Amino acid sequence: MDRHLALLSLLASLWGALSALVGVSMLLLAAGAAAELADPAGAGLALASGVAATMFLIFAVCALVWGGTHLWVASLLRRHQSRGRIVMIALAVCNLVLLPFGTALGAYALWVLLSGTTRKLFEPASAAEGGGATPTPK
Repeated sequence: MDRHLALLSLLASLWGALSALVGVSMLLLAAGAAAELADPAGAGLALASGVAATMFLIFAVCALVWGGTHLWVASLLRRHQSRGRIVMIALAVCNLVLLPFGTALGAYALWVLLSGTTRKLFEPASAAEGGGATPTPK
């Protein structure tokens, strides 16, 4: 299951990089719309370019945050940190609605991260080795 976890980390990194690329593209489109807003050809165009610039900017910020979160979680998964597993499960559920690639990534992530074998990879070392006894305080 460790190979599936490594593949999931790679796929999450790719998904995050693509989302970040979309975010940068939207930032460039927002800049273009804002440039038109600075020197509009007419009153109606000023309103349209203002709305377009705002919407592109909002979409760009969302895409950059989404991509950055996937890149961050992929690094946590590589290091077998339990926080990465929990956040990736939440992202996988959200990815299910992003047809078709997000759905495939989300389903695969849920299959990998909810399996019992993978769960054991994220447990602390002392619990995984069977050393369940806790030392008594002095």
